[in-house]
Amino acid sequence: MIRRLSQYTLALTLVLALPALAYANGLPVFTELAAKAGKSVVFISTETTTKSNPHVQQFRQQIPQGQRFRDFFEHFDQFFGQQQRQPRKQRAQGSGFVITPDGQIVTNNHVIDGADKVTVRFQDDNTEYVARVIASDRETDLAVIKIDIDRQLPVLKMGDSEAIQVGEWVLAIGNPYGLDNTVTAGIISAKHRIIGAGPFDNFLQTDASINPGNSGGPLLNMQGEVIGINTAINAAAENIGFAIPSTQAEKIINQLREGKTVKRGWLGVTIQSVGENQAKALGLAEPTGALIASVAEDQPADKAGVLQGDVVLEVNGVKTTDNNELLRQIASLKPGDKAKLTLWRNGKQIAKTVTLGERGEKTMAAMRPQHPDQEALVLGMSLKTITEKEANALGLERPQGLLVIQVDETSPAADEGIRQGDVIIQANQQDVTSTAGLKSVIERDKKRGAVMLLIKRQGQNIFVALPLETK
Repeated sequence: MIRRLSQYTLALTLVLALPALAYANGLPVFTELAAKAGKSVVFISTETTTKSNPHVQQFRQQIPQGQRFRDFFEHFDQFFGQQQRQPRKQRAQGSGFVITPDGQIVTNNHVIDGADKVTVRFQDDNTEYVARVIASDRETDLAVIKIDIDRQLPVLKMGDSEAIQVGEWVLAIGNPYGLDNTVTAGIISAKHRIIGAGPFDNFLQTDASINPGNSGGPLLNMQGEVIGINTAINAAAENIGFAIPSTQAEKIINQLREGKTVKRGWLGVTIQSVGENQAKALGLAEPTGALIASVAEDQPADKAGVLQGDVVLEVNGVKTTDNNELLRQIASLKPGDKAKLTLWRNGKQIAKTVTLGERGEKTMAAMRPQHPDQEALVLGMSLKTITEKEANALGLERPQGLLVIQVDETSPAADEGIRQGDVIIQANQQDVTSTAGLKSVIERDKKRGAVMLLIKRQGQNIFVALPLETK
């Protein structure tokens, strides 16, 4: 199970000139790097006041309704109500690092989120400095806080996380379990990890020990530069930690330092990755890019002429490897920016330039489904045309496509996840209104080795590619 480091650890990097890393018996010696970088790492404590015991409130919400339970809680409140109404203070801990000499500090959003009071303490200094939150960003889990201090502070420099390679040494500094100024070393275990922590997952993975309390701390390369910000662990594993890459974080941090809300670009589409069978059906040489599953009406992509079934191969000349990469590419641009999309459509590349909108709750809501969404056997599926009544029941605007009545469990359709109640709208980007029409498309494109079906399922559009016998 992946979880945030609710008590926070970190890794650091200094702007101070650091000597070349020393080696002993073929292994690196981290003493000078740890000593100098440690001066810029901070211990963060937070205090939050709650009006009632959250555990009791959660329990009350989960119990069944009825007079018997109401009577119980009336007696409970008689004896414990006063205690329940008393404010309670919750405390948490984390890490951070200094990025400006006048006291700006980077940490995780989840370290300071909702806190009434944030305090900072430095290595070998028991003075607690009250910090104020300049700005934070929930989607990337980053925050910038500021302390007022009468001296210039040593800072850590942001490095290039794209340049670091798997297997390189890294150093983490933080406060795991409240053990301040803890230094751990390891290597980069992997890059571009998707762990389900948020919409822009792209983590560095390290085996340098990261624990609760390390959150917000920097992960350093051997030049003393921050190449990652520690933010999550795998609770079921040992020595598997995750850090936000510096190249991704730096753009966000620069906006947060100015107290700004982070603005992100928006296409107005739903997307999915291109699998091997989808690539075959589309005539792509390899499974790459992001497949457009649906285009919201009157949103930026729609206005620019992007169509359902297009595959985004590049954004502004940079390759788009999958749907996650497209999400990050567009989000790294600002509303109003131009995004030149290289698309794959009908077997060839075309270009469309989109003026991006702004990602936000209102625009994202436009992409959410508003409704849950003659018999013949084709590719292991029992199919039938849809009546007006069935269309209404399925949340379709009109009778269209073919309804999946049953799926043979031994068929490729079952293997690819097609299920009863799905509606097949298109085959190889051609509308299908009858089983004969579907069979015609399959026969015509059999040499491709796969057919791509556009499925409507519970109000959402998805593409599923089924392999075809080419003999």
